[in-house]
Amino acid sequence: MSRFWMILIEAFPQILLQGIKVTLPLTAVSFFFALIISVIVAMIQYADIPVLKQICRFYIWLIRGTPLLVQLYVIFYGLPSVGIYLDAWPAAIFVLSFNEGAYMAETVRGALESIPVGQVEAGQCVGLSYLQIMWHIVLPQAFKVAFPSLSNSLIGLLKETSLATTITITEMIRQAQIINSKHYETLGLYCEVAIIYLAFCTILTWIQRAAEKRLNRVGGRTEND
Repeated sequence: MSRFWMILIEAFPQILLQGIKVTLPLTAVSFFFALIISVIVAMIQYADIPVLKQICRFYIWLIRGTPLLVQLYVIFYGLPSVGIYLDAWPAAIFVLSFNEGAYMAETVRGALESIPVGQVEAGQCVGLSYLQIMWHIVLPQAFKVAFPSLSNSLIGLLKETSLATTITITEMIRQAQIINSKHYETLGLYCEVAIIYLAFCTILTWIQRAAEKRLNRVGGRTEND
Protein backbone atom coordinates (compact mmCIF):
# COMPACT_ATOMS: atom_id res chain seq x y z
CA MET A 1 0.00 0.00 0.00
CA SER A 2 1.35 3.44 -0.93
CA ARG A 3 2.44 6.01 1.61
CA PHE A 4 -0.47 8.26 0.55
CA TRP A 5 -3.15 5.75 1.51
CA MET A 6 -1.38 4.74 4.70
CA ILE A 7 -1.39 8.38 5.85
CA LEU A 8 -5.07 8.81 5.02
CA ILE A 9 -6.09 5.57 6.76
CA GLU A 10 -4.14 6.56 9.86
CA ALA A 11 -5.45 10.15 9.82
CA PHE A 12 -9.14 9.43 9.25
CA PRO A 13 -10.01 8.17 12.77
CA GLN A 14 -8.04 11.03 14.32
CA ILE A 15 -9.98 13.63 12.33
CA LEU A 16 -13.28 11.85 12.91
CA LEU A 17 -12.61 11.71 16.66
CA GLN A 18 -12.18 15.48 16.76
CA GLY A 19 -15.45 15.79 14.88
CA ILE A 20 -17.23 13.71 17.49
CA LYS A 21 -15.47 15.25 20.50
CA VAL A 22 -15.40 18.89 19.36
CA THR A 23 -17.41 19.74 16.23
CA LEU A 24 -20.67 18.02 17.21
CA PRO A 25 -20.75 19.24 20.84
CA LEU A 26 -19.83 22.78 19.75
CA THR A 27 -22.65 22.68 17.20
CA ALA A 28 -25.20 21.29 19.66
CA VAL A 29 -24.44 23.74 22.48
CA SER A 30 -24.28 26.75 20.16
CA PHE A 31 -27.55 25.80 18.47
CA PHE A 32 -29.27 25.38 21.83
CA PHE A 33 -28.35 28.91 22.90
CA ALA A 34 -29.03 30.29 19.42
CA LEU A 35 -32.54 28.83 19.58
CA ILE A 36 -33.19 30.50 22.94
CA ILE A 37 -31.88 33.83 21.64
CA SER A 38 -33.93 33.58 18.46
CA VAL A 39 -37.19 32.86 20.30
CA ILE A 40 -36.68 35.74 22.73
CA VAL A 41 -35.77 38.20 19.99
CA ALA A 42 -38.63 37.04 17.75
CA MET A 43 -41.18 37.27 20.57
CA ILE A 44 -40.07 40.80 21.44
CA GLN A 45 -40.52 41.85 17.83
CA TYR A 46 -43.84 40.01 17.58
CA ALA A 47 -45.09 41.75 20.72
CA ASP A 48 -43.98 45.08 19.20
CA ILE A 49 -42.37 46.41 22.39
CA PRO A 50 -41.00 49.79 21.13
CA VAL A 51 -37.56 50.19 22.76
CA LEU A 52 -36.75 46.49 22.99
CA LYS A 53 -37.83 45.95 19.40
CA GLN A 54 -35.34 48.57 18.21
CA ILE A 55 -32.58 46.94 20.24
CA CYS A 56 -33.41 43.58 18.66
CA ARG A 57 -33.44 45.09 15.17
CA PHE A 58 -30.03 46.67 15.86
CA TYR A 59 -28.66 43.33 17.06
CA ILE A 60 -29.90 41.55 13.93
CA TRP A 61 -28.57 44.32 11.68
CA LEU A 62 -25.15 44.27 13.35
CA ILE A 63 -24.70 40.51 13.38
CA ARG A 64 -26.00 39.86 9.86
CA GLY A 65 -23.94 42.72 8.48
CA THR A 66 -20.55 41.54 9.75
CA PRO A 67 -18.65 38.31 8.93
CA LEU A 68 -18.62 35.50 11.48
CA LEU A 69 -14.83 35.32 11.25
CA VAL A 70 -14.53 38.99 12.20
CA GLN A 71 -16.89 38.46 15.14
CA LEU A 72 -14.73 35.59 16.38
CA TYR A 73 -11.61 37.74 16.12
CA VAL A 74 -13.21 40.67 17.92
CA ILE A 75 -14.36 38.53 20.85
CA PHE A 76 -11.32 36.27 21.22
CA TYR A 77 -8.43 38.49 20.12
CA GLY A 78 -9.91 41.97 20.50
CA LEU A 79 -11.56 41.97 23.93
CA PRO A 80 -8.33 41.18 25.82
CA SER A 81 -7.11 44.67 24.83
CA VAL A 82 -9.85 46.11 27.08
CA GLY A 83 -9.27 43.61 29.87
CA ILE A 84 -11.91 41.01 28.94
CA TYR A 85 -10.54 37.50 28.49
CA LEU A 86 -12.49 34.50 27.25
CA ASP A 87 -11.21 30.99 26.72
CA ALA A 88 -11.58 29.59 23.22
CA TRP A 89 -14.63 27.40 23.90
CA PRO A 90 -16.76 30.05 25.65
CA ALA A 91 -15.76 32.58 22.98
CA ALA A 92 -16.72 30.22 20.15
CA ILE A 93 -20.05 29.29 21.74
CA PHE A 94 -20.84 32.95 22.46
CA VAL A 95 -20.11 34.11 18.92
CA LEU A 96 -21.71 31.15 17.13
CA SER A 97 -24.84 31.39 19.30
CA PHE A 98 -25.35 35.11 18.79
CA ASN A 99 -24.49 34.90 15.10
CA GLU A 100 -26.87 32.06 14.30
CA GLY A 101 -29.46 33.45 16.70
CA ALA A 102 -29.78 36.60 14.61
CA TYR A 103 -30.61 34.63 11.47
CA MET A 104 -32.89 32.21 13.27
CA ALA A 105 -34.74 35.09 14.95
CA GLU A 106 -35.98 36.25 11.56
CA THR A 107 -37.11 32.71 10.77
CA VAL A 108 -39.02 32.43 14.03
CA ARG A 109 -40.47 35.93 13.65
CA GLY A 110 -41.81 35.07 10.20
CA ALA A 111 -43.30 31.86 11.56
CA LEU A 112 -44.98 33.72 14.42
CA GLU A 113 -46.48 36.25 12.03
CA SER A 114 -47.86 33.42 9.88
CA ILE A 115 -50.17 32.31 12.70
CA PRO A 116 -53.66 33.82 12.28
CA VAL A 117 -54.39 36.67 14.70
CA GLY A 118 -57.75 35.06 15.40
CA GLN A 119 -56.02 32.32 17.40
CA VAL A 120 -54.46 34.90 19.70
CA GLU A 121 -57.82 36.59 20.11
CA ALA A 122 -59.45 33.25 20.88
CA GLY A 123 -56.87 32.66 23.63
CA GLN A 124 -57.61 36.07 25.09
CA CYS A 125 -61.33 35.31 25.05
CA VAL A 126 -60.87 32.24 27.26
CA GLY A 127 -58.78 34.23 29.74
CA LEU A 128 -55.25 33.12 28.84
CA SER A 129 -52.35 35.49 29.52
CA TYR A 130 -50.06 36.62 26.72
CA LEU A 131 -47.33 34.18 27.75
CA GLN A 132 -49.84 31.32 27.98
CA ILE A 133 -51.15 32.14 24.51
CA MET A 134 -47.63 32.17 23.13
CA TRP A 135 -46.58 28.96 24.87
CA HIS A 136 -49.69 26.85 24.29
CA ILE A 137 -51.09 28.22 21.01
CA VAL A 138 -48.69 30.31 18.92
CA LEU A 139 -45.22 28.84 19.49
CA PRO A 140 -46.13 25.17 18.83
CA GLN A 141 -47.63 26.10 15.46
CA ALA A 142 -44.81 28.53 14.67
CA PHE A 143 -42.15 25.92 15.33
CA LYS A 144 -43.84 23.53 12.93
CA VAL A 145 -43.71 26.23 10.25
CA ALA A 146 -40.13 27.19 11.09
CA PHE A 147 -38.79 23.65 11.53
CA PRO A 148 -37.35 23.17 8.00
CA SER A 149 -35.54 26.53 8.11
CA LEU A 150 -34.27 25.95 11.64
CA SER A 151 -32.98 22.53 10.60
CA ASN A 152 -31.10 24.15 7.73
CA SER A 153 -29.65 26.63 10.23
CA LEU A 154 -28.38 23.71 12.30
CA ILE A 155 -26.67 22.18 9.27
CA GLY A 156 -25.17 25.56 8.38
CA LEU A 157 -23.95 26.00 11.96
CA LEU A 158 -22.25 22.62 11.86
CA LYS A 159 -20.15 23.80 8.92
CA GLU A 160 -19.52 27.22 10.46
CA THR A 161 -17.83 25.61 13.46
CA SER A 162 -14.87 25.03 11.15
CA LEU A 163 -13.98 28.69 11.74
CA ALA A 164 -13.36 27.88 15.41
CA THR A 165 -9.94 26.66 14.36
CA THR A 166 -8.95 30.31 13.92
CA ILE A 167 -9.27 30.86 17.69
CA THR A 168 -7.17 27.79 18.63
CA ILE A 169 -9.93 25.17 18.99
CA THR A 170 -8.65 21.83 17.73
CA GLU A 171 -11.60 20.69 15.63
CA MET A 172 -11.40 18.68 12.43
CA ILE A 173 -9.64 21.22 10.23
CA ARG A 174 -7.09 21.99 12.93
CA GLN A 175 -6.43 18.27 13.39
CA ALA A 176 -5.93 17.93 9.63
CA GLN A 177 -3.50 20.86 9.73
CA ILE A 178 -1.49 19.20 12.50
CA ILE A 179 -1.27 15.93 10.58
CA ASN A 180 -0.49 17.75 7.34
CA SER A 181 2.42 19.58 8.98
CA LYS A 182 4.05 16.18 9.48
CA HIS A 183 3.19 14.43 6.21
CA TYR A 184 2.39 17.17 3.66
CA GLU A 185 -0.61 15.42 2.10
CA THR A 186 -2.84 18.48 1.86
CA LEU A 187 -5.30 17.33 -0.79
CA GLY A 188 -6.05 13.95 0.70
CA LEU A 189 -6.36 15.17 4.30
CA TYR A 190 -8.69 18.04 3.51
CA CYS A 191 -10.78 15.77 1.30
CA GLU A 192 -11.19 13.53 4.35
CA VAL A 193 -12.38 16.53 6.36
CA ALA A 194 -14.87 17.33 3.61
CA ILE A 195 -16.13 13.74 3.56
CA ILE A 196 -16.70 13.75 7.33
CA TYR A 197 -18.55 17.07 7.18
CA LEU A 198 -20.63 15.67 4.33
CA ALA A 199 -21.45 12.57 6.38
CA PHE A 200 -22.49 14.64 9.40
CA CYS A 201 -24.67 16.92 7.28
CA THR A 202 -26.22 13.96 5.49
CA ILE A 203 -27.20 12.35 8.80
CA LEU A 204 -28.74 15.62 9.98
CA THR A 205 -30.64 15.86 6.70
CA TRP A 206 -32.06 12.36 7.18
CA ILE A 207 -33.11 13.26 10.73
CA GLN A 208 -34.69 16.48 9.45
CA ARG A 209 -36.74 14.65 6.81
CA ALA A 210 -37.90 12.00 9.29
CA ALA A 211 -38.89 14.68 11.82
CA GLU A 212 -40.76 16.66 9.16
CA LYS A 213 -42.74 13.57 8.13
CA ARG A 214 -43.61 12.90 11.75
CA LEU A 215 -44.70 16.51 12.29
CA ASN A 216 -46.85 16.34 9.16
CA ARG A 217 -48.50 13.10 10.33
CA VAL A 218 -49.17 14.53 13.78
CA GLY A 219 -50.51 17.73 12.24
CA GLY A 220 -52.72 15.73 9.89
CA ARG A 221 -54.19 13.72 12.73
CA THR A 222 -54.78 16.88 14.73
CA GLU A 223 -56.60 18.53 11.83
CA ASN A 224 -58.68 15.39 11.21
CA ASP A 225 -59.58 15.23 14.87
